[in-house]
Amino acid sequence: MTLASRLPEYPWDELAPIAEKARAFPGGAVDLSIGTPVDPVPVVIREALAAAANAPGYPLTAGTPELRSAAAGWLSRSLEVHVDPVTVLPVIGTKEFIAWLPVVLGLGPADTVVYPSLAYPTYEMGARLAGAHGFAVDDGALAEVPASARLLWLNSPSNPTGRVLPAAAQRGAVEWARSHGVLLASDECYIELGWDVTPVSALHTSVRGDSLDGVLAVFSLSKRSNLAGYRAGFVTGDPALMKELLLVGRQAGMIMPAPVQAAMTAALSDDEHAVEQKARYGARRDILAAGLRGAGFTIEHSEAGLYLWATRPGLNCWAACELLAAECGILVGPGSMYGSAGSDYIRVALTATDERVAAAGARLRGFAGR
Repeated sequence: MTLASRLPEYPWDELAPIAEKARAFPGGAVDLSIGTPVDPVPVVIREALAAAANAPGYPLTAGTPELRSAAAGWLSRSLEVHVDPVTVLPVIGTKEFIAWLPVVLGLGPADTVVYPSLAYPTYEMGARLAGAHGFAVDDGALAEVPASARLLWLNSPSNPTGRVLPAAAQRGAVEWARSHGVLLASDECYIELGWDVTPVSALHTSVRGDSLDGVLAVFSLSKRSNLAGYRAGFVTGDPALMKELLLVGRQAGMIMPAPVQAAMTAALSDDEHAVEQKARYGARRDILAAGLRGAGFTIEHSEAGLYLWATRPGLNCWAACELLAAECGILVGPGSMYGSAGSDYIRVALTATDERVAAAGARLRGFAGR
């Protein structure tokens, strides 16, 4: 079996015909489909990157002491999570880490990777890349998980729904995973973007108790600091596992470039730019939520994160995408890309400029008036 035969076509390619309709709308498309940042990289981060540009030697796979301390400091300040800086490991893009974690863990055909029934597709792709089985599970249904489970993904705030798991629900998952010898990995890339609730990390003592054993968390700077182009993130958690992941990284040459490490250090040491960016997303969220509701959509969950999860009576996700593209020139993501439970929903990203979001809001108001 070839590698390609184990993987489906890239799902966003299916949106191409609908994107053409959106681009044909007077004034052009407002692309709210893929959540890619559009705002400038903060100056403090760009300056740190430039200052570290003269980097002729190999950087540290483990990350500089300054970077690891900055990451631990941010966790403490922002999430009330306390880890030893030595357990922090920078990664070259958290999506890449998520996709390859089952391979790094040595999973194979006898093993199962478990993830939410509505989920970022990369959890399933990671299972496929390892030749393992994927198993989508609804909340509270861990009793249905096969005995072959070796890795359990949590994602709070959720992509795509924006749902936040309470600490008690996460704690139950941690207890289940420990009792079954399963590693619990928590994808927390949107954890600072709480709107109606304050998300809690799986590494918080209210969730993991007095021990970090068997728990790993993944953090990204793509949305917090507009660093998607830098491929900047980090993981931390179970000290014994982190030592193993560092060894794999050293043996495989999985090294973050030194200038990016310097940029990450600056980003994690500065909270002001993150507060400003969150405010931008919050203002855009208000405009889009009001416009969608006025156009007949109901917004569900969406209490945190970078997306609105919406549905309109009588339309499946693809029909809703077609409607918004044709009538408003707005391109959104079909919920079915995240699992069959999303077939009646669309995912609307907050990642467009203020001007484009204002245009989307005006178009939605005009559509509602027709």
